[in-house]
Amino acid sequence: MQSKVSNHIVQGFLLAIIATLLWSGNFIIARKVSNTISPISLAFYRWACASLVLFPFAYKKATAELNHFKANWKIISLIALTGIALFNTFVYVAGHNTTAINMALIGTTSSPIFATIMAVIFLKERLGFYRIIGMIICILGIVLLISKGSWQVLFSFKFSSGDAWILGGAFSFAVYNILVRKKPVQLSSLSFLLIIFILGTIMLFPFFILEQIIVKDTVQWSSALISSILYLGVGTSVLAFWCWNLAISKLGAGRTVLFGNLIPIFSTIEAILILGETITPIHFYSGILVIGGLIIANLKFKNK
Repeated sequence: MQSKVSNHIVQGFLLAIIATLLWSGNFIIARKVSNTISPISLAFYRWACASLVLFPFAYKKATAELNHFKANWKIISLIALTGIALFNTFVYVAGHNTTAINMALIGTTSSPIFATIMAVIFLKERLGFYRIIGMIICILGIVLLISKGSWQVLFSFKFSSGDAWILGGAFSFAVYNILVRKKPVQLSSLSFLLIIFILGTIMLFPFFILEQIIVKDTVQWSSALISSILYLGVGTSVLAFWCWNLAISKLGAGRTVLFGNLIPIFSTIEAILILGETITPIHFYSGILVIGGLIIANLKFKNK
């Protein structure tokens, strides 16, 4: 009996690690293909690909649950807008203006802070001691990263455009995390993902067309770019969500969410190995602060 429980936990750990490893690649792709495809085109092709891949597996359930979608179309549309259409598009815009390491550290650590603040304001959640301390440590880590460890830079503080875009994406994803808690319980996870993927793609489509007409930003198609879009559509969109949801079922949400702290670590390693970016002591120290802060912020949940 104990062996079965142990295997269940190990499986949950592996699934959560796979999900975060897949998600970490999103920042690498955003940076790597920034010179070959525009942000809106990349986002549109990603979610169109994800929708097509998931459709055969989820359309029956989605059709059966269509009445529930119609009854809750407003909240579901907002979820698709913030989590699908806006968040990743902002990440891809940031990829044109900042490093993958900065995107991973700022994006994955500021979003939980935004989400916590909004949960207190709109959901009336109470902040415990550990969450307050953890948030303060996270903020210190982000300030250290953006200021590059210099008081002079901090006092003459000015966001780079890339850092501002990734913060905008983090805020959008935080709103998504608040809204997704209101997902109707009658909707299965698979059909819910399919619907928000399709809605996000539809929301991006007019801007995708405008981009082709007005900006005339030509995509430089290559096998590497096609592989990147497939990775985003299949890996970071379908497989990662599937692994994450399975991990939650095996470990519980409170324990699983801690694995999100691995994303900036994986992204930093990948940025060094794949993109040739350099890591500085500031990246190292800020990473320790934000990951440690997130762990401390979740201690309360572990003790429950």
